[in-house]
Amino acid sequence: MRRLIAVVLVVLALSSSAVRAGGLLLYEVGTPDMGLASAGWAARADDAATVLTNPAGMTRLDKNDFLFGLQALYADLEFSPDDRTTYPGGGGGNPVGWFPGGGLYYVNPTSDRVRLGIAVAGNFGLGLDYEDDWSGRYYVQDGTLLGVSVLPSIAWKVNDTFSIGAALNAMYGIFETKVAVNNLNPSLADGSLKLEDDVWGFGGNIGFLLEPNDKTRFGLTYTSPVALDFQDVPQFEGLAPGTSAILESRGLLDAGIDLSVTVPQTVMASFVHRLNGRWSLLGNVGWQDWSQFGKVDVLIATDDPSSLTVDQNFKDTWHAALGAELNEAAGWSWSFGAAYDSSCVEDGDRTPTLPLGEAWRFGFGARRKLSEKLDLGLAYELAWGGTLSVDQERGPLSGRLAGAYADTAMHFLSGSLRWKL
Repeated sequence: MRRLIAVVLVVLALSSSAVRAGGLLLYEVGTPDMGLASAGWAARADDAATVLTNPAGMTRLDKNDFLFGLQALYADLEFSPDDRTTYPGGGGGNPVGWFPGGGLYYVNPTSDRVRLGIAVAGNFGLGLDYEDDWSGRYYVQDGTLLGVSVLPSIAWKVNDTFSIGAALNAMYGIFETKVAVNNLNPSLADGSLKLEDDVWGFGGNIGFLLEPNDKTRFGLTYTSPVALDFQDVPQFEGLAPGTSAILESRGLLDAGIDLSVTVPQTVMASFVHRLNGRWSLLGNVGWQDWSQFGKVDVLIATDDPSSLTVDQNFKDTWHAALGAELNEAAGWSWSFGAAYDSSCVEDGDRTPTLPLGEAWRFGFGARRKLSEKLDLGLAYELAWGGTLSVDQERGPLSGRLAGAYADTAMHFLSGSLRWKL
């Protein structure tokens, strides 16, 4: 039943699988905001996606509002090992490639001052699938860390200028990792270590919206941390007798492993200012608490192991964005924006399990009013990560992995339909 629920949620949200900018939290969830590179995230509140971005913004919607968004992601993330790397095997190919994403969003005006809403969206995660014989196979072969959120929400219009909103964040988390085990015998193939689990975690979002006049509004959102308490007993295959004996003597063959992670708390402050009848300016500043993430690598690093995990060092990230919208009388509106996210890891702490770094985003979008009830939105965004270096030394069984992911980039293309009932 848990697997069935997971499949349903992932199909509904078409949860995205890879993101490097700042950390693992996406701004790209199949909504028109993508054309702004997320600028105005907590203040725009022009459609039902505000359930996710700022629940207080639901008070701006006077009719039943439904938004369905789909997106395609292509990530260019190929690793090139250098001559410092211990074990041969190549760069592992492109571990991400194509992946779908998107979300469902709905707002219901129950009274003049109260709105109810719900969203299903996947904006947390990463998925990697390296070639089995790549040079970093003793660090990772396959890895998945995904979170799909169900967000029942409520908003209250306190007065004509101020609204507050809140949402429960029920997140379904999926964790899987597979790593090769070095049997240290050229006549034997590698063994493997696999772990997997799926759990529910719970948190909350709260938002505030201030509209001092009909030209300007400010939004502020806070999302609480969500603990995903993954754990599993390792599944080993193909171990050499000597390797198996060592692991058994250390109590590691059937020891439960704590794989808990904390989806970080975040703060986002945004504004929208209408310059005239056609142009609007939008912007953000934000913070994400990645220092509490707690992700560990799973591998066998030495020939005398005492643990199967290695802690990673993460740090908090900062975000800024600026964008503009142009509204045409013929029913078209155009948007563009740029954003920057700092890196959640130092270069020396970057690993192939989470090849993260700073990123610049550049978005462009168009919306067309098809009728009084139906809008169509299209958007493209480039997330540019540049070159991400890796230099890790994890003992004789894993060896040294050194090299770089050169010219890393993600390309997003989205389409959305908004239906006002």
